[in-house]
Amino acid sequence: MAFSISAQNSAPSSSSTATTAAPTSQTDVYVRPDAKTRQKRYVSSIFGPYSLAKTVALAGITTARNSPEEWGPHWDGFGRRLASGFSRGVIKNSIQFGLDEALKVDSHFYRSKDKSVGARIGNALISPVTARTTEGKRTIGIPRIVGTYASSIIAEEAWFPARYDWKDGVKAGTISLGFSAAFNVFEEFLWKK
Repeated sequence: MAFSISAQNSAPSSSSTATTAAPTSQTDVYVRPDAKTRQKRYVSSIFGPYSLAKTVALAGITTARNSPEEWGPHWDGFGRRLASGFSRGVIKNSIQFGLDEALKVDSHFYRSKDKSVGARIGNALISPVTARTTEGKRTIGIPRIVGTYASSIIAEEAWFPARYDWKDGVKAGTISLGFSAAFNVFEEFLWKK
């Protein structure tokens, strides 16, 4: 059984005749990033300003909500939530990077080349659970899925209060993938890097 996703096709499109349309520029063809770029992305996914800002913001929000309540609503609770979020990020991104390298896939989010609204939304929503092969074709995103769920389950089992267990980790992982899709929509339409 073959798995195919068509929210964004990075291969050059062909017309209904026997001729094949040539790419309009070098950016129309997917090129797997080199090892240095992949390593830089990995380090940035943990220590980069966007990643750190997201971790601090999430720690602030969960402190304001006092969740989990056992950690308290003040600075000590904020510190625990910040350390938890940072640790979870290290675990997730390390697993994802390792599996990306081992499986020779690329889990990085790429904006849609098709500028229609439907294609852009589809690309943003499907990207958290897909990756690109060395040829640029989409495949199931094992690295991101495993990294997201493993980091959430490890956190819930290892350092969260005793009332949390692996089922809470699965729930947190699913929510995390949903937020990734939402951030991708934001990046697809609003954030211009």
